[in-house]
Amino acid sequence: MTKIALITGASRGLGAALAETLAPEYHIVAVARTTGALEELDDRIQSRGGSATLAPMDVTNADAMAHLCRGIHDRWGHADLWVHTAVHAAPLSPAGHIQRKDWDKCVAINVTATGVLIGMVESLLLAAEDGLGLFFDDPRGGEKFFGAYGSTKSAQIALAKSWQAETTKVGPRVQIVTPPPMPTAIRGRFFPGEDRDALTHPRDVAADIVKTL
Repeated sequence: MTKIALITGASRGLGAALAETLAPEYHIVAVARTTGALEELDDRIQSRGGSATLAPMDVTNADAMAHLCRGIHDRWGHADLWVHTAVHAAPLSPAGHIQRKDWDKCVAINVTATGVLIGMVESLLLAAEDGLGLFFDDPRGGEKFFGAYGSTKSAQIALAKSWQAETTKVGPRVQIVTPPPMPTAIRGRFFPGEDRDALTHPRDVAADIVKTL
């Protein structure tokens, strides 16, 4: 049976690194908004002897995501792994000065989409022999200037923790990882001027995570 890994937020950073690391053991279903970045990822996956299905779509589009999940079910009947790295990082701002558009986007991507996707993906993971949902914490909640990102990221992880507690006996498995600081585009916006050479590269983090699976 083909092992399927659904990766939401696959075009760059840790999502892309995990997609490359998981191939060719898994067929990668890569979801992201940027078509060009997905195509570049596909080239790298193929160079490793792997294969991918590219899904250039927005995780906040519930109809599109439902169609994708139905397609996974119809083609393979299951998903062995869901890696959820899709996240929106609003600009740093005092809580009283958060722009409405930034707040709405953080809630839509970090919270609402996560809750909707759990409902869609759960049946795919349950249909696998040992389905696993994988989430990534970034504990910024309550830190100054991280109001929009920190609070909505905390809400995302709270959802994942509830799902994890509910499924301990019945499945699917849910795992929450807190990666070390990585030289990603998001961190670069949060900490400009930081020594990026001192950070852990996403491919090294991905390799360590895959070992735990």
